[in-house]
Amino acid sequence: MLPIRELLNRIRWDREFAKASFEIAYLDRLENRIIHVSLASVRFQSGNSFSFQLDDESGEPVSIPLHRIREVYRDGVSIWRRPDR
Repeated sequence: MLPIRELLNRIRWDREFAKASFEIAYLDRLENRIIHVSLASVRFQSGNSFSFQLDDESGEPVSIPLHRIREVYRDGVSIWRRPDR
């Protein structure tokens, strides 16, 4: 399986592939549920290859580790899914 970092890098740098709409599904450990967010709302810090940032419902920035990403969708179709343990 393609590592999540490689997929995110492809979306970021492959202009043809990135013309689609992407969504990330990640595990929110506080609420114990999967949350879906548009990749357009996600921020990646330079030099940080372990997490991404987004704003929660109250507008506060939160950092989400990449290992909590469970699935990635491209134009509504699942293109990557973390294997179940």
